[in-house]
Amino acid sequence: QVQLVESGGGLVQAGGSLSVSCAASGGTFSSYAMGWFRQAPGKEREFVAAIRRSGEITTYGDSVKGRFTISRDNAKNAVFLQMNSLKPEDTAVYYCAARRGYELGREDYEYDYWGRGTQVTVSS
Repeated sequence: QVQLVESGGGLVQAGGSLSVSCAASGGTFSSYAMGWFRQAPGKEREFVAAIRRSGEITTYGDSVKGRFTISRDNAKNAVFLQMNSLKPEDTAVYYCAARRGYELGREDYEYDYWGRGTQVTVSS
């Protein structure tokens, strides 16, 4: 059983930057592909980014491509999401998720473990 805990959310002005982190415990972190999703009030959960087990391959949702960067540190059992050029529409709860195996996943049903989320609010 993998436990995931997000941190680093907060309030930022439009155009600013913010980094969120996810600490994993209870499993072999390097065995999991990792992903970030987000959910805004009244909206469905949206794929943000994913990274393969060793970190060599990443993929992004269209709405964040070029602005967000996902990375991981397997020695520290952590995955990160650097968010730049933030927009008010990026406001959401951001969730970290772990997926067994090698392949990246862009759908929430492909992930096996989830954190509780961290709030990111971008003011205009």
